[in-house]
Amino acid sequence: MKLNKAHLVFAMMAVLATGCSSTEEEGSLVDGSQSGADASTSGYNDGSMSGTQFGSGDGYNSGSGYGSGSNLGPEFSDPNNPLSKQVIYFELDSSQVKQDYVPVVAAHAQYLASHPNQHVILSGHADERGSSEYNIALGEQRAKSVERMMRSQGVTAGQLEVVSYGEEKPAVSGHDESAWQMNRRVEVGYQ
Repeated sequence: MKLNKAHLVFAMMAVLATGCSSTEEEGSLVDGSQSGADASTSGYNDGSMSGTQFGSGDGYNSGSGYGSGSNLGPEFSDPNNPLSKQVIYFELDSSQVKQDYVPVVAAHAQYLASHPNQHVILSGHADERGSSEYNIALGEQRAKSVERMMRSQGVTAGQLEVVSYGEEKPAVSGHDESAWQMNRRVEVGYQ
């Protein structure tokens, strides 16, 4: 289903007006008070990583052009480098970045802070459970959580764009927990 901006505004207002409740996938929009292995802003910049680990700060990739996601440096294809992970997964009914993904978000934030000409789109997604309106709102909350973490690390607002696809672009087809957990995500897309 395609939604234009007017539909999205209406959907967001409807979600807020109904108290953000749903008996399907995700009972309420997460306000950060859920327990579990969630991340906080503490420990983002503990000095263990620096922007220089992620390439030169000129915003260009040697000989391969500028900006394109496929033209990023070798650190993005090194499985031992957190920059190689460009998907952050979330728990059911949560917009809190899990502790396991704090180093991934921090690595991307530090890379962006040291490459001010780079731009990313943070695409929020949800699984198929819950209403379309609710899942659009939840996907946006997830992307905004990643955005807040990156901004706290020195990434400028102009480098980040937040979009939400809700349940509309699943990574995995299926109607079980193994598919749903892969669809609750934020994708970090370099432009």
